[in-house]
Order: sequence, then structure tokens, then C-alpha cells
Amino acid sequence: MESGPAIFAGMVFALFGGVLLVWTAVRVRHREPVAQGVDPLASATLAALAAVVALALGTWCFTRL
Repeated sequence: MESGPAIFAGMVFALFGGVLLVWTAVRVRHREPVAQGVDPLASATLAALAAVVALALGTWCFTRL
């Protein structure tokens, strides 16, 4: 992968994953729903899993430099 696109993709994935993880943690800590009309445990688990996957993809992109 060329360094320019790898840096851009890595930053996008890392920022998205980090913000999603923080947002999910704040919602769970305040006992507010992560998604309306869905089981709170399931929605928090799925959002946290998506955040971790995005962070892992960002890390993978940065290792391709």
C-alpha cells in the first residue's frame, strides 16, 4: 500500500473507532441507550465490537507503511 492512502485510511479507522468507543462508554456509564429499541447489552456490545474492529483496521493500515 502506498504511504499516503495508508495514512489516510489508518487515521479514518483510528478516529472512528476511538470516538465510537468513547461515545459508547459514555452512553453506558450514564445508563442511556446506545441504540433506541434494542436490548441495551446487545447494542453496547455490538458498538464496542465495531469500535475495536475499526481500531484494529487502523492499526493494520499503519503497519503497512
